Amino acid sequence: MATKPEDLSGLSHLGNVQNQPQTTLETFPNRNIGRQYTVELSTSEFTCLCPATGQPDFATITIRYIPGPRIVESKSLKLYFWSYRNQGVFHEHLTNKILDDLVKALDPIWCEVTGVFEVRGGIGITVRAEHGRKPA
Repeated sequence: MATKPEDLSGLSHLGNVQNQPQTTLETFPNRNIGRQYTVELSTSEFTCLCPATGQPDFATITIRYIPGPRIVESKSLKLYFWSYRNQGVFHEHLTNKILDDLVKALDPIWCEVTGVFEVRGGIGITVRAEHGRKPA
């Protein structure tokens, strides 16, 4: 089914060139509600800060989900990620917070967030958080 004009209502970031970091995720309706399909979004440009030292942490964040009634708008997700740039947060807390925010915004059938954090101090950390049960 094609995108309808009403699908764009409530999307304030898309097409706006003067954006700032945002903590909210904008969504649009899933027009294929009866079909289980997977959406995957990934960025290798994620940054946040170590909560103890203030040093930057770099990560690849990958989101995979089977949509329920809503789909996340990708520019909104980019601005959401940007909001973490100056926040001190442990990797485990961050990955679970992203998952919680996505679940709240989307009500997905299933969702998984993976954060692969670059090596710092000789140790790389990968955190995977999941909501729901992925259908077979």
